[in-house]
Amino acid sequence: MDEKCTIYRTADFIGKRWTILILLELYKGNAKKRYSELKRCLPGITPKILASRLRELEDKKLVDKKVDASSFPVKCEYSLTGSGQEFIKIIKDMKKWALKWNIKNKACASEDCKHCMF
Repeated sequence: MDEKCTIYRTADFIGKRWTILILLELYKGNAKKRYSELKRCLPGITPKILASRLRELEDKKLVDKKVDASSFPVKCEYSLTGSGQEFIKIIKDMKKWALKWNIKNKACASEDCKHCMF
């Protein structure tokens, strides 16, 4: 497959570890989250990877970063953009597909899972 192909480039970006999980954390509660909140919600992610993925998501316009420098320490909050919200619909469709084709587990056996809030 050609590396310039839209599908190739999208799969390469979205397929990176933690990317979809970061988007889902920002979707939960539909609220802004600080870096430290995201880090706490994603056990196992390293600070370097979280910072890198957030920058990539900002560059792709899926995540918005707001900086509040009016106090110390400076606060940064992340939220989904319209594009990020739209991508959540694709993730939901992936879950529907997985449930239909028996790729499921007991904790997440329905479309409205209380664990992943999805």
